[in-house]
Amino acid sequence: MSLHVFANFVTPFGTAANNRAETEGNITTLQKLLWMGETHSTVSAEAIRFALRRRLAAEETNGTNRRWEEEARNNTWADPQFNGWSSTNGPTYIDDDLLGFMTAEAAKEEGEAGSANVRRAVLEVTRAVSLTPWPGDVTFNAASPGATPSAQKKGTNPVPYGTEVHATRYQYGIALTPERLRDKSRAAKAINALCHLGTVAGNHGRFLFDFSPDSVVFRITDDPAPRFLYCFMTPNDGKDIDAPLLIDRVESGDIDPKELILGGLLAKTETGKRLQEKGAFLGVNGQNGVKGAAAEAIRRINQRLGITE
Repeated sequence: MSLHVFANFVTPFGTAANNRAETEGNITTLQKLLWMGETHSTVSAEAIRFALRRRLAAEETNGTNRRWEEEARNNTWADPQFNGWSSTNGPTYIDDDLLGFMTAEAAKEEGEAGSANVRRAVLEVTRAVSLTPWPGDVTFNAASPGATPSAQKKGTNPVPYGTEVHATRYQYGIALTPERLRDKSRAAKAINALCHLGTVAGNHGRFLFDFSPDSVVFRITDDPAPRFLYCFMTPNDGKDIDAPLLIDRVESGDIDPKELILGGLLAKTETGKRLQEKGAFLGVNGQNGVKGAAAEAIRRINQRLGITE
C-alpha cells in the first residue's frame, strides 16, 4: 500500500490586508468566498505554493527551477524545458518534483495536434480560509502627496484610499504521496518548509501575516483520503481553537488516532488531551510544539520510506 501524508494547519491570529480580489474603486479588497453560509476571507493555494517555493529556493543547495527575481519582478527558469525529466535518472529540481509543471506548444501546422509536457503536483495544497467570518472592516487611508505618482491627480492633495482588513486566523491543508516523488527525501523537506513559512500573499506592499503554523495535525497513513481537512474551528472569535470534527472522525472509527501527530495550540486543548489518550502523538518531554510535531512526522515518513538521515 502507498504511504499518504496529510496535514491541516492553522495560523496565528493576525491582521490580513492587501490580499487583492477585484478592484472596487479606490478600495484595496480582500479575496472572499461564502463559507458555511457566511463571508470569509481567503488566500489562494497559488499564493501558498509561491511562498513555499521561495522557502525551498532558500534552503536547497541547487535552488529551484523557477525562482522569483525581485529586481526584475519576474520569474527566471534554470531548466524551462524540464529536460531532466526526459530520463529516469536525470537531474531534477525540488519544486518541479513537489509542485509539478506544465509546458505546452501549439500545433505547427493546421490540423496537427499540439504537445504538452505535464507533471501533476505530488504536493497538493488547499485554499486557505479564515477561521472567522469577515465582519466588513475597512480602514480609511491617505497617501502623502507624491507617494504614488501614478495615482496622484492634479494638485498636491493627499490621495485617499480604503483597505479591507480582517483580523483572523487561516486554515489550510495539504496532501502528499511521497512514493510518487523522483527523490523521496524531498517529502521531509516539504514538511519542514511548510512549518517555516513566513509572509504569504499580498502584492508589492506585502502585509506581514505570519503563516507559520500556530497548530498542526499530521496524519501518516495508508488511507488515500484525508478525512480531516478544515477540521479547525474557534469557539471565541479566533482567540482559541478546537477541532471537534477531528475527534468525531476518530470516535466514529474513520481515523485511527495512532496515525495522528498534533503540535501547537491544539495539543494544549481538551480535544488534544482526549486524542492523546486514544493514541495520538503529542510530543515527548513536554515538547508539544509545531516543530516537534514536524520532526515526528518526518521521522515516520523516512522510516516508512527506508530513508536514513
